[in-house]
Amino acid sequence: MPEPTAAEQEELAARRATLRDRYLLPTGRRPVTTARGIHHAALICSDVETTIRFYQDLLGFPLIELVENRDYPGSSHFFFDLGNSTLLGFFDFPGLGLQPGIESIGSVQHIAISVSPENHAELRRKLDEAGITYGGPDKGIEESLYLRDPDGIQIELLRDDLMYFAGQWLDGR
Repeated sequence: MPEPTAAEQEELAARRATLRDRYLLPTGRRPVTTARGIHHAALICSDVETTIRFYQDLLGFPLIELVENRDYPGSSHFFFDLGNSTLLGFFDFPGLGLQPGIESIGSVQHIAISVSPENHAELRRKLDEAGITYGGPDKGIEESLYLRDPDGIQIELLRDDLMYFAGQWLDGR
């Protein structure tokens, strides 16, 4: 993707500033959210066992359920525990002939999963041992490891706490 010109970058920065001024309320004036959190994100995989080996065996997210998809007979629906009562779910849809996803408007660009600094270092070691390439540190982003799962879904393993981003707490702490 071509990088924006200096003039385009300036215009984009001005647009972000306008939106921030218009919509980002100071901490004390922000309404309380109506949500309790993400129950699960549901993604599509090409192979159930390969997906289990990647998320459970490599990344350490325990498989906690594997059942038939209630909406599509023959399809599996399964979940991994991401901690904090949050799940990462998958479907397979055998027989539908689905094509690999592409990065596009309306698609998932990546899923950022918070891990402790100790687990972050261990996961980095395991990725290196397995020969799995990742980005982040090579671009000066030491707190993030960006990698792709077996189906090309981009995962960010982030050693920051929840609600912490770019050196600041997002919840007003």
